[in-house]
Amino acid sequence: MKRVLGYFGILLAGSIVYLLAWPVPIEPLSWQAPTDRGLVDPFAPNKLLETATAIDLGKYEGPEDAALGRDNLVYVTTESGHILRVRNRQVEVFADAGGRPLGIEVDADGSLVVANAYLGLQRIDSQGDVSRLLGSVDGSTPVYPNNLAIAQDRKIYFTEASSKFGADKYRGSLNASLLDIMEHGGHGGVFVFDPETGTSRQLLDDLNYPNGVAISEDNGYLVIAETSNYRILKHWLTGPRQGETEVLLDNLPGFPDNLKSGKAGRFWVGLAAPRNDLIDKVSDKPWLRKVIQRLPSGLRPEAVPSSHVVAFNGEGEVLMSMHEPNARFPMLTGVLETQRSLYLTSLLGHELPVIVKGDL
Repeated sequence: MKRVLGYFGILLAGSIVYLLAWPVPIEPLSWQAPTDRGLVDPFAPNKLLETATAIDLGKYEGPEDAALGRDNLVYVTTESGHILRVRNRQVEVFADAGGRPLGIEVDADGSLVVANAYLGLQRIDSQGDVSRLLGSVDGSTPVYPNNLAIAQDRKIYFTEASSKFGADKYRGSLNASLLDIMEHGGHGGVFVFDPETGTSRQLLDDLNYPNGVAISEDNGYLVIAETSNYRILKHWLTGPRQGETEVLLDNLPGFPDNLKSGKAGRFWVGLAAPRNDLIDKVSDKPWLRKVIQRLPSGLRPEAVPSSHVVAFNGEGEVLMSMHEPNARFPMLTGVLETQRSLYLTSLLGHELPVIVKGDL
């Protein structure tokens, strides 16, 4: 019995030492998460996404973002690096961008511009040929672009989600995002890239996983999703407040992901997952967040499946909040709005959900 107790004591001591001292890649900073109000108005649960039907993507997975081309066809980024083209609900491969393409937008000349988490900013011409626009902002360190918006003067605004936890180094954008969220170290920023001169400039820094970015119709301001601070920022590009940044939507009930400009001046954001009570409770306990990071992956906090997208305007007014209670399409990243339809993009799955506006 004494020997068994001795072995147990050694095992217990080893476990404690492991949980308190084993090296992990994060160095968490203390912050105070706002109190989660939950799904109350204007975010109260509903069934507005139930009418969505799925476009089968076959073997391709993770339709992170979508854009409407000049040819009125929808182009979709996928986990395998392929850009898909959707024609009459049928899917074909348009290009192979490699890496992990995330955000996608259409430039004035009809070409596609892609934020590739592994390879930087890319351009894809009408023949599907891929070229690199920007691989680094300092000449050496690979950039980790997440989402982008193109201005009327063709300058490209993009978010760098994390300068510390690169998607390529940490086995994908989802794994990298979890590390950055647990550290909360302000490693993200917003940049503007001028394709004509090949130069880039940082507009904002010290952000906590800036994800989606979109530009207003008049090109007067950007809206930016700061994922791990549960908020949407507004950054002025012109006018008397040029260069200033304000909080447009605060204390969201989930993790905001992509942003997309919609019709009539509205913006769309996907709440990829609801907030996690444990993560909020340990926001001011960096040492405990390290302990959690040392746990086996199956014991760490996980995203609860949900389907939730939100439309809002430039004044911060929530125009529509749409749910699907059975979470048929979990981890929705955002919405591409066309004249007739809403295409729902996602981190997971082999389907591209679509809603015909007349069915709402």
